[in-house]
Amino acid sequence: AGLASPSKPDQLLIALEPEAASIYIRKLRLRELAPEHQSQRQKWLRSSAGNIAKSNSQVSEKIRHGTRYMVVDCGGGTVDITVHEVEEGPGTLKELHKAAGGMHGSVNVDQEFEQLLVNIFGSTFIEEFKVKRPAGWVDLMIAFEARKRNASPWKNNPLNVSLPFSFIDYYKKFTKNKTVEEAIRSYDDADVKWSSQGMMRFTPEGMQRLFARTLASITSGVEEVLHSPSLQGISYLFVVGGFAQSALLQTAMRKKFSNDLRIIIPRDLGLSILKGAVQFGLDPSAVRVRRSRLTYGVGVLNKFQPGKHPEAKKVTKDNMDWCKDIFDTFVQSDQSVAVGDKVTRSYTPAKPSQQEIIINIYCSDRENVRFITDAGVRKCGTLHIDVSDSQCGPSLQGRRELQLTMQYGDTEIKVSALDVPTGKCVKSSIDFLNK
Repeated sequence: AGLASPSKPDQLLIALEPEAASIYIRKLRLRELAPEHQSQRQKWLRSSAGNIAKSNSQVSEKIRHGTRYMVVDCGGGTVDITVHEVEEGPGTLKELHKAAGGMHGSVNVDQEFEQLLVNIFGSTFIEEFKVKRPAGWVDLMIAFEARKRNASPWKNNPLNVSLPFSFIDYYKKFTKNKTVEEAIRSYDDADVKWSSQGMMRFTPEGMQRLFARTLASITSGVEEVLHSPSLQGISYLFVVGGFAQSALLQTAMRKKFSNDLRIIIPRDLGLSILKGAVQFGLDPSAVRVRRSRLTYGVGVLNKFQPGKHPEAKKVTKDNMDWCKDIFDTFVQSDQSVAVGDKVTRSYTPAKPSQQEIIINIYCSDRENVRFITDAGVRKCGTLHIDVSDSQCGPSLQGRRELQLTMQYGDTEIKVSALDVPTGKCVKSSIDFLNK
């Protein structure tokens, strides 16, 4: 994107969204929370009246060393779940569980609304309207977005979604004089009506219904991580991200987990990641230990061992039996990797005169992988090693050895290569966009 030159890759530092949110949260004082709904807040204050001294001592409370907490980053497309522990001493963060979550962001609520439109007006009309009146479709989704943001479990008034004139007019032409009002009435849903102002009217229950499946997926994902045996002693659950501004989402999280965890919602929900990314840029060592999300490795040839290796993998070369497609693991899924941790392997080029070596990198969600042909293993990148500038003298002709070092502890994988006979570092690059 032009942000950094290949000769100076350190000009660009990649910050991971869940980590950025966690870094920002780590320095918050617990008084910096989003206000709860007024009636709930008044109820809480009344129940806490006898503990004023205790409450005041917690107002300036800060996350201490040894504290374990979960961050749920709810965005438009995805929900990312991470668990960190504040380490003793410098207060760096240690990731306790590899990033989890999935495609459970606010766009799923939009898809529920779109499915409702399909149920009412038919899939053929909706698809044709998108193609023939794209500006009208955008206007419709913008109108729904405004109502979606206002949805709240504490409001009893209905929510009206304005249908663009192009939608109403095109539907009448498409159906040959059947009106939008007639379609909504014939759908016969008590929670979806046609208002006298010419709008699509949702009862509070009707709007909440559009959120139900997405909220269930989010809480289920959080619950699954919390039940991991290695994650005992989590004290706080922080909810951040743009979608976290939804009162329905906040209420669902509190209702599900407030008995076991302290639910904390920072004031700057939308800016949590941005501010944390800036803090990470100033101090990239803020996260000292990460968990590898995938198992990474390369495919290699090893000496064939009867009984251990399948016969189908046996190949013969220079009167030697070899086993092909062996997955040489660099790092396993969910393995703890500290910043600066390196994995070193030695490889021999197929020919001494080879100018470039290309090694395919494979990954898998599974921890134990035997072969690159196993189910779930996929090629995820290509490693290029340029040895054209590394000239071997007459005494070094014959077998060549390249020592490859990969560093996994940072936010991106780094690679370096050494031509062992000459002692020279050779050019190497890794491309994870190359499929």
